[in-house]
This record gives sequence, structure tokens and C-alpha cells, in this order.
Amino acid sequence: MTTAPEGAPRPASKVTRGRRRLAGGNTRSRRSFSFLGTEIAPIAPEQALFHVLPVPWERSVSYGGGTARGPAAILKASGQLELWDGHSVPAAAGIFTHTPLDVRGKPEAVIARIARAVADILALGKIPVVLGGEHTVTYGVIQGYRLAGYRDFGVVQLDAHADLRDRYEDDPFSHACAMRRVVETGIPLFQLAVRALSEEEVAARRHYGVGFLDAETLVPARLETLALPADFPRQVFFTLDVDGLDPILMPATGTPVPGGTGWYQTLKLFDSLAAQRQIIGLDLMEFAPIPGLHAPDFTAALLIYRLMGSLSRHRE
Repeated sequence: MTTAPEGAPRPASKVTRGRRRLAGGNTRSRRSFSFLGTEIAPIAPEQALFHVLPVPWERSVSYGGGTARGPAAILKASGQLELWDGHSVPAAAGIFTHTPLDVRGKPEAVIARIARAVADILALGKIPVVLGGEHTVTYGVIQGYRLAGYRDFGVVQLDAHADLRDRYEDDPFSHACAMRRVVETGIPLFQLAVRALSEEEVAARRHYGVGFLDAETLVPARLETLALPADFPRQVFFTLDVDGLDPILMPATGTPVPGGTGWYQTLKLFDSLAAQRQIIGLDLMEFAPIPGLHAPDFTAALLIYRLMGSLSRHRE
């Protein structure tokens, strides 16, 4: 359903009134709060393949906090990236950054707002790249795909936790329930690198037919190739909770668990996924920047850019 824009990014003409809702503000303010905003000129939404949507929502985190600051830290750090990612220039496909989503109000209202924003991006035939925020954001993102008419697609999740609880602390919209809300809608799920889950979630995996390659198998064997079930949908949304990475690489998260994937293993797994399926969008969740330590900010920004690169190269 998506088509790549023609040519490399170029300065945008004046955003028309009809584009104002997607553009979200004037050019100067967008560039100062844009992915790679210091390196690439602003372009119109229609010219960009990748649409970065910051969603600084944090309401149910249950250990360490700070995910509300995650999107801004990633966008700021992205200004230090090289355009060449080692293989290509992902920015050549075009990157448009939306203003941060309004996350005030009741969970149902915020989820509906996320869904509407994602559906608007999909209506342009573009690829959403969502920056959270707690993992509940992903449920809103998936609702956006359904709102846009997507039905036959699956979700691949890289995460330390299964997030398959029905409720956590009596909250059905807790970050610990995000994937439970997703599978309840009938969307297939495959999990990578999980290493902390409850008996309830083990039962939920069986009940909903969730596939998995847990960290205990994935990491010691240094597996870099992912083999999805043959009947898993061709179109895939990829959700990455940064606590899926090993905390030695990514300490900036509220719920760190030792034993996660490393840098190159993570990239290789995504590349393997992109080679066998059509990636229709991705997100990065649960990033909680540590004041005074900018390495994780840069790591998260570079990871997003490298995933964009893999995705765009496989589209070609």
C-alpha cells in the first residue's frame, strides 16, 4: 500500500492549508524538533517515505520512569548521525517529523488520537515510525492500521517482556498489557528475546497462538536469522521495546533485564525479517533517557535510522 517517493529529499514548498493537520506547525519549529533536522532540509509530508511520529505518553510505567522524555532525546541525538549508515543513505527516501502528539486525557482518548494520527500517515501511503513513550502506545498504533483498513498483517515484537497480561495493577491499558490488547483483536504476534514473563502470559501465548524465540535460545546461540511460521502474514509491523536489548547496550529504560540482544544481532534479525516480509511500519518504545549520559540517546537514534535503512533497501 506504500510507494516510495521520487528522488532525494528536497526543500519543501509552502505547506498548503490542506496539509496543515499533517504538517503540524511552521517549517522552522518542525526543523528544530525533527529527525535528522540538522542534516536534511524540511520537506512536505507527501515527499517523505518515513513519517516519524513522537508520542511522549507515560502513565503506567511500573518501575523506573522517564519514557515521556524519550522522543525528544532521540530527535535531538539524531542531529549527530551521519547520513551514510554504512550501506546507503536512508534519508534519501525522505523523512518527515510530526509534532509530538497530544497525550493528555483518558487512556481511551489518547489511544484513539494515536490511531487517528497513524491512519492519516497510512492514508498518504507512507511508513509510520513511532517514537514512544510507554509500550501502550503500540496498541494505539495497531488500532491506526485497523482504522486505515489493514486486516491481514502481523506484529513482530522484540522485548524483554511478553506484555500479555490481561490487567496489571488493575489497569487494562498498562504497558504490561499492550500485546494482550493487540492479540485480542485477532492480529498474529511473534515475540523475540523475551526473558521475563508470568504464568498468565505463558497461558496467553498458548491461547492466542503467539509464536516466540525467547532470549534463552536466541542470545546464547547468537542467532541472526529469523524464520517466521509459513502462515505468518506477509505484511508485518515491527515493535521494539528497548529493554529487549541487553542493558549493557541500552541502560536507559525503566525495566532492564539482563540477557538481551546486542547491537549487531538486533540489526541482523531485523534485516532477516525485512528480507522475508513487507515491513509496513515500526516503533521504538520504553526509552527513558538518563540525564548526563547521552550515549543511549545516540544509540536509540542510530538504531531507528539503521532500521529505516534496512527497510528502504529491501523495498528496492
